[in-house]
Amino acid sequence: MKIVILDGYTENPGDLSWGELEKLGEVTVYDRTSYEEAPIIAERIGDAEIVIMNKTPISRATIDKCPNIKLIAVLATGYNVVDYEYAKEKGIPVVNVPTYGTQIVGQYAVGLLLEICSHYGHHDQTVKEGKWENNQDWCYWDYPMIELYGKTAGIIGLGRIGQATAKILNSMEMKVLAYDGHQTESGKALAEYVELDELLAKSDVIFLHCPLFPSTEGMINKENIAKMKDGVILINNSRGQLVVEQDLADALNSGKVYAAGLDVVSTEPIKGDNPLLKAKNCLITPHISWAAQASRQRIMDITVANVKAFLDGEAVNVVNK
Repeated sequence: MKIVILDGYTENPGDLSWGELEKLGEVTVYDRTSYEEAPIIAERIGDAEIVIMNKTPISRATIDKCPNIKLIAVLATGYNVVDYEYAKEKGIPVVNVPTYGTQIVGQYAVGLLLEICSHYGHHDQTVKEGKWENNQDWCYWDYPMIELYGKTAGIIGLGRIGQATAKILNSMEMKVLAYDGHQTESGKALAEYVELDELLAKSDVIFLHCPLFPSTEGMINKENIAKMKDGVILINNSRGQLVVEQDLADALNSGKVYAAGLDVVSTEPIKGDNPLLKAKNCLITPHISWAAQASRQRIMDITVANVKAFLDGEAVNVVNK
């Protein structure tokens, strides 16, 4: 069984092992292939039967050029880069890793918020540059220090990650609201479910933890931003396409949105003309919420299990049944 990994570097830059996967077939690993549709994708797949990828797109055209494909395994939860409906038509299951970084992504989301509230990095830098040593007072702060106790957090998408974030926010004694089309008992124990407009109007901080679907794409737009509190903080480490970036940049520059903490943007790697790069109070990190070694090891383990299950005739974690 020929197995090709099209963009393995971010999953395994050298601190993990492909060994368990190599026990299942003849494995070829490419660090990177292409993040956009390109002939090299089909060329590298060739006659492989199992394709493993993270952000390399697998289009209808690629599937047609590679008739040997029997399984597409995504090294992530999101699978929007695969034409999974066409794969279904061709009888090709697409499998993903549904749960691997729940705790670390929730931790990271709150970490973005804490950095916005206290600017740890900035103040560390100014101390090392001599500002504290030469300060006439015993302390100083260059930005307002924001206390979160008693404030209202709104979580859009109260699935596993949203609930992990809610647990942290509850421990900080924040009031937690949530909007989700699917309400659960576990969610009700952590947050008050409300309609989207109420969440937008009442939240001091808004977290995006929902998946990217046609119904959620561009949901953070000028119309919905207008419904938010003045001075709201937005945190997004879900999917960049949830946000209309020019609308958010305009809101940051006007002060309607006080600050944004983003680990994702609409096109990754980020483009130099992205308006958020020059927006006020916009903290951007390079999509690393998921990247702790422990969570990447879970991705590896679940991907191996996905491939084993397929080879045993009992495919699991299939997203295009």
